[in-house]
Amino acid sequence: MRVTLRSTGRRSAPGSLAIMFVMELTYTAPVERVDALLDAHIEWLDAQYAAGVFLASGRKNPRDGGVILAAGVDRAEIERIAAADPFSVEGVCAYRITEFYATKTADGIAAYRETLPS
Repeated sequence: MRVTLRSTGRRSAPGSLAIMFVMELTYTAPVERVDALLDAHIEWLDAQYAAGVFLASGRKNPRDGGVILAAGVDRAEIERIAAADPFSVEGVCAYRITEFYATKTADGIAAYRETLPS
């Protein structure tokens, strides 16, 4: 599958809800195959950090996948971004994407904090 990596760079307007995503990936291939793609995966991560989409990421413990916290784009865009991950393209992981509204946050990411409508 070929997917063009891009970010819309959209952010929520004041007073609108900012959707956040937990992107959990689980390896579907031996870790040796995953490691062979690690440099390309890191470049993909770096591009999304530069675009302002990814907020945090890292390996799970035990090492059977990883977790990414993302915001600022819609569900369709986050699915396109996940599909462009070299791990996805090469079939070494599966993504589970959970959408949520961050109603409580640390001060460092307060810009993503939301109040749900009554």
